[in-house]
Amino acid sequence: MSRLKQADKVDSLAGFRTTKPEPTVPLGLLKAARKSGQLNLSGRRLTEVPQNVYRLNMDTPEEAQDVSFGGSDRWWEQTDLTKLLLSSNLLTQLSDDVRLLSGLTTLDLHDNQLSSLPSTLGELKGLQQLRLSHNQLSSLPRELFTLKNLCSLSLQQNLLEDLPEELGQLENLTELDLSNNRLKELPSSLSCLTNLQKVSLHHNKLTSLPEGVSHLRILDCSSNQLFDIPASLSGMLSLEQLYLRHNKLSRLPQLHAPALKELYVGNNLIELLDTEQLASFTSISHLELRDNKIRTLPEQIPVLPELTRLDLTNNDISTLPASLSLLPNMKVLLLEGNPLRGIRRDLLTVSGTRTCDPEKADESQTAMTLPSMARVNVHNIKTLRTLEYSDKHADSIPDELFDAASDQGITTINFSKNQLKATPPRLMELQASVSDLNLGFNKLTDCSDICKLLQLTHIDLRNNQLSDLPSEMKNLTKLRSIILSYNRLKSFPEVLYEVLSLETVLLGNNQVCVVDPGRLMKLACLTTLDLSNNDLLNIPPELGLCTSLRCLSLEGNPFRTPRAAIVSKGTDAVLEYLRSRIPA
Repeated sequence: MSRLKQADKVDSLAGFRTTKPEPTVPLGLLKAARKSGQLNLSGRRLTEVPQNVYRLNMDTPEEAQDVSFGGSDRWWEQTDLTKLLLSSNLLTQLSDDVRLLSGLTTLDLHDNQLSSLPSTLGELKGLQQLRLSHNQLSSLPRELFTLKNLCSLSLQQNLLEDLPEELGQLENLTELDLSNNRLKELPSSLSCLTNLQKVSLHHNKLTSLPEGVSHLRILDCSSNQLFDIPASLSGMLSLEQLYLRHNKLSRLPQLHAPALKELYVGNNLIELLDTEQLASFTSISHLELRDNKIRTLPEQIPVLPELTRLDLTNNDISTLPASLSLLPNMKVLLLEGNPLRGIRRDLLTVSGTRTCDPEKADESQTAMTLPSMARVNVHNIKTLRTLEYSDKHADSIPDELFDAASDQGITTINFSKNQLKATPPRLMELQASVSDLNLGFNKLTDCSDICKLLQLTHIDLRNNQLSDLPSEMKNLTKLRSIILSYNRLKSFPEVLYEVLSLETVLLGNNQVCVVDPGRLMKLACLTTLDLSNNDLLNIPPELGLCTSLRCLSLEGNPFRTPRAAIVSKGTDAVLEYLRSRIPA
């Protein structure tokens, strides 16, 4: 009887199924997908894609068997599936049957456990966007490179060590993300992709770049092993943003890039700045030179008419040339961590912060008042890609702000100085683009939700009620700085030892009583660590082995050694003292 009962439950698709129980998808979702052409199955812990998803546009839907369907349920007018979202599941493989979804233009498989891809992926000739980041791919099927209509390919955070020359066949590709892999070189055919505008290569093992890639707008080669930029790239006439942080550059790249607006070369080995080279950056607005070995600035700094932000943090500069004051539009000058002797400390404090007042700036911009009285600064949203709602003492963020920010590519969010007890749920709508998040001066006791914002590079959580950080924060592989001052932390947060991209950690004015220098040493990019005004009873001598530190703040703790006289001499003196205390 038990076998008969089981047989009764077998449906007509049994031939397509494995012996394992078929994962299910609510019929309502499938029905809606036939009408809209879009199906979102993200975050459902699927271990495989249900067969009825692959056959969505082939099999007669169940509602067709219902003779009572209404006039609005005309199932025969179904739309081909064009967008399939399968991210954040537990998929280890993709069936060959993916070829049945021939109408797909977008396929999102990021954040799964895929170690291989079927060759039939190459039959999806209409595919325009393919997201494969955060998987375990060590190779790609060559058929993938026959997708002539592909515009965006994301392969971030995989195990790729090389790429085939066939990459150059993706002639319509405009965006390519290969960051966080194990690439040592790139195929020369990359220069054939003449429509390519944005390329992310950070966190690989590249020692060189291919010749002839001169048509890009955005190029990110941070955290590689580049000693120089090839001369063939000097004529990058369209380049607007160039990221070269954490390499081994000893000089500024020799570029003729008239459109370049932002150049980031922090954490390299640059000692000298060439006046002629600086003069070629005629359109530059952001220039980051932090954490290098620059000792002097040119006496005659060229007049860079568009420069608004100059970051010289943590260099060896002792004097500033008078010509620095002639830069007409300079708004932010960062000088902290330099041995400047000719400038008062209070001037350094002013120099190290924004000189423009965002609140006053808002008053001069066009703003509209909505029924909720939420001020929506249209200029900030559309031009600066900034969403701001600070100093309102509000316990929630009005929906109107998120509505206005939809599809605007918001990169910066400031919700500080409110009464927020939880992360605004609609923040997740901006996860694809937001990189800078300020939730300081609120009442947060938990910040788990922000761990889904995988593009974050800066987080400000100062003056909240946090006693720990969620383990999921290790997923923020781009995070460079985090401010946690004035919270309730009793130890260095465990998860921060795993965020290897961190450069700045500010933990002042907490209750931290223990730091593990052995694990701290693994943070090879960490240059600034603030542990001031905590409960540290002793400073482990091994902390002196954290040689990447350029700025270490320990004042205001109850330890006896090192003595205040040594602490007052600065970071190098403290680290040298600690090393001398390590037992032989």
